[in-house]
Amino acid sequence: MNKPEKPKLPKFSVSPPRGMRDILPEEARIRDFAIFKILETYRKYGFGRVETPALENISLLLNSESGENEKLIFKVLKRGEKLELSSETKQIDDLVDLGLRFDLTVPLVRYYAANRHELPKVFKSLQIGPVWRAERPQRGRFRQFTQCDIDIIGVESELAEIELLLATSEALNQLGFKQFVIRFNDRRILTKWVEQCGFLPEQFDNVFIILDKLDKIGVEGVRDELENHGYVKTTVANIFENISGFLAANGDFSIIKSNLPTEVEEGLYQAVERVIHTVRSQAAGRYTIVFDPTLVRGMSYYTGPIFEVEYRDYPFSIAGGGRYDRMVGKLTGVETPACGFSIGFERIITILREEAFAVETALERLVILITPQDALADVFAVMNDFQSRGLATSIFYQKKKLKKQLNDLAMEGYQHFCLFKADEPQQTVEILESQQE
Repeated sequence: MNKPEKPKLPKFSVSPPRGMRDILPEEARIRDFAIFKILETYRKYGFGRVETPALENISLLLNSESGENEKLIFKVLKRGEKLELSSETKQIDDLVDLGLRFDLTVPLVRYYAANRHELPKVFKSLQIGPVWRAERPQRGRFRQFTQCDIDIIGVESELAEIELLLATSEALNQLGFKQFVIRFNDRRILTKWVEQCGFLPEQFDNVFIILDKLDKIGVEGVRDELENHGYVKTTVANIFENISGFLAANGDFSIIKSNLPTEVEEGLYQAVERVIHTVRSQAAGRYTIVFDPTLVRGMSYYTGPIFEVEYRDYPFSIAGGGRYDRMVGKLTGVETPACGFSIGFERIITILREEAFAVETALERLVILITPQDALADVFAVMNDFQSRGLATSIFYQKKKLKKQLNDLAMEGYQHFCLFKADEPQQTVEILESQQE
């Protein structure tokens, strides 16, 4: 008898595309646990979950003031007849009409603009979902990743910032993150400070980009890069002296304020002090908040307070956000205050896994071992009975080498097994005990 031919291996890779990844069951359990805790906490603060499409119109994505992210869009070609009509052009952008969302903020603003007449005046949204960016993959950073956002639309005062900071801090605490640091700043203060140092308005964006590298290249690196761009040496010296003073103040706003501009919006410094004082009073030693006038954050749509969360010595933030008051009005024609905070979901999962975090399984796991002669209707009736008693139950055919099969099942997380016997009470046995007999 001829042996059956082995199936030919595919000529393409079975690995996911670069920057994408498969999630195995062990990590999926951690992710499910994290999402459950985050949802539980945010809902307690009154946030309601919404969903937006993975695809958005490319015109929306390209006009969102999202800085470098606009260069990282996964663009989608037109389909069918639309593509054929456009294919004569040599410009690739003319062949594109959609893009994968690169964050959850831009889609939320469109969502609000489209549905605002059916939404409450103060809209507290909660989103968890995948986003895509065509960037270089690295530790804790992928081309497809999950974001977890809360936003408050319709509140002009610092109450929005306080609530976002407290809710997100509690969510992180619920996941076991303690002693993290919230860095807080305001774009209006940042702009006035850079102007006071001597930089011109047309230089602000580039100066902000360089300042945003402070935690990576240090104070000397920032000074060198500013000088290499040809800025006036006295201006660079001013900002260098200020940064050194800020670092020495160790986040104490009362000290830092003495070196900040006095010509800012009325009540701005008082609002910052209220946020810091309120959050610090609620932290109760579990985390801290500091004022950092060098904090930038990359999105140019931020108009006021901005904030990030740092955890231990990890070289990346684990959460960040800010106020984007002008963004909604661009789509609705009505000025609407808005503020949001995003947890770096992939980064916190990376940390939890590195710290050997394990989800405590609420349900004990049982496997029913059966033979081909057993009536499946009876087997599944027994399965339903075990499930009603709170056991996560699976069914497998019994193998000849029972001891090895039980060992494999124990490695997969099963604690109990049952050898099915028709017309008899079903007896469960602990797998580990059976292996010791």
